[in-house]
Amino acid sequence: MIKTFRGQLGDGEQETIRLSTNNGMVGYRINKIDVISNDPLGTAAKGVVKIYKRKQDTVDAEINLDDHMLFGVCYYTSNNTTSSNAVNESIVFDQEIVNQDLFITSDSGGATQLMNYYIELEQLALDISEATVATLKDLRGSS
Repeated sequence: MIKTFRGQLGDGEQETIRLSTNNGMVGYRINKIDVISNDPLGTAAKGVVKIYKRKQDTVDAEINLDDHMLFGVCYYTSNNTTSSNAVNESIVFDQEIVNQDLFITSDSGGATQLMNYYIELEQLALDISEATVATLKDLRGSS
């Protein structure tokens, strides 16, 4: 089953995507993340939206693929002339499974535009050993 989430974040904001269950027997794999400015034709826009397995103390635009807490990232940029010039690049770690909440952050370099996001997660039934492994990976921050 595919679960979708969408929302809008301002510069430096962070939201929680509630996924955790009491027994942890439901896992999620990321399929897709897309990002677009709230006004792609009205103003030049840029932004980095990242999905983490743990709440972030600082929201920034730095992308570090060595960070085991990073679950996916999307970079968006457009000028204010046509939407055909927009760039929307994403990287998702589609082989990782989580069973805890996710945290989504947005950094647009101090700009005032809002970033819209759309995320698709594949819902998976986990057995007890898979649930334990997913929970421990999320808590320890290991790969």
